[in-house]
Amino acid sequence: MKKLLIVLALTFIVPAFATTGRADTIILKAGHTLTPDHPYHLGLVYLADLLKERTNGEVLLQPQPNSMLGNEQELIEYMQMGSVEAAITSTGPLGGFTDAFLVFDLPFIFPDAATARRILDGPIGQKILESVENIDIIGITFFENGFRQITNSVRPILNPEDVKGLKIRTMQNKIHMATFSAIGAVPIPMPFGELYSAMKQGTIDGEENPIPLIYSSKFYEVQQYCSLTGHFYSPTPLFVSKTAWNKLTDEQKSIFRTAAAEARDYQRGLIDKQTAEYVDQLKEKGMRVDQVDKAVWLQAMEPVYDLFESQGGATALREVQRAIANHPAEPAAD
Repeated sequence: MKKLLIVLALTFIVPAFATTGRADTIILKAGHTLTPDHPYHLGLVYLADLLKERTNGEVLLQPQPNSMLGNEQELIEYMQMGSVEAAITSTGPLGGFTDAFLVFDLPFIFPDAATARRILDGPIGQKILESVENIDIIGITFFENGFRQITNSVRPILNPEDVKGLKIRTMQNKIHMATFSAIGAVPIPMPFGELYSAMKQGTIDGEENPIPLIYSSKFYEVQQYCSLTGHFYSPTPLFVSKTAWNKLTDEQKSIFRTAAAEARDYQRGLIDKQTAEYVDQLKEKGMRVDQVDKAVWLQAMEPVYDLFESQGGATALREVQRAIANHPAEPAAD
């Protein structure tokens, strides 16, 4: 018993000193809300390996999945306080801290992933990442979660009117909620961690998320229908607490940013791969998967643009639209 107590004590004591045996080692725990097989986590693992190698073990990133460090709202708050060093979050919860990211949440703002990535990785994306520095968070780069699709357990959804009256879980995001209200749904915001049980119990009828997340979270167990609406693109910023960032040397910061860009590209590649593969696997799991006419959906959701502009978003919207118009996506190869 005495030996057991000593082992247990060391289990809790060692992490307090664990800058892993080296006085100059900096440990950055990086939280997110999804599973270890999701591209969020795999991208962070890739980044962790690059940082360990390129800093000779002086900077160690420790990915923490499944909301181990908190839900997305909490992760943002904890980074502000410096109690969580890093995190990947969706843009939804950022609305409570800054409106700068909201333009990316407009329905069908990006025609395709290539265009979205070009905007996010360019001056507009960098400017928006820098907007959180005044809340003690450093924006590093944009990972992503792909385009969001609708699932439900009531009926096939082909047209916007098919959503009318359905209780659809959304993020706590005023643009997302307004979008679903515009097409007659009842948006119900709730933390992601509560979503599966809410669908299983019938508290809500459906939800909207990208294909990799729908599959990895096993929503096919509680949802019968999936509609490939692609209504929102989901950029997911990688953030570091300013407290943790200031512990890095200038050289380590440079290594971190370069490695993060490489991990971002790797992570996006996983999203592309899983999206293509998992649609078929959802069908194999018994889900009905329907294509929709996206032009009809965009028309039904256009009032949300008027709302966004009326609430001070016109300048940001015009900047994004100009950037897209000036560099249109290349046509897909035959």
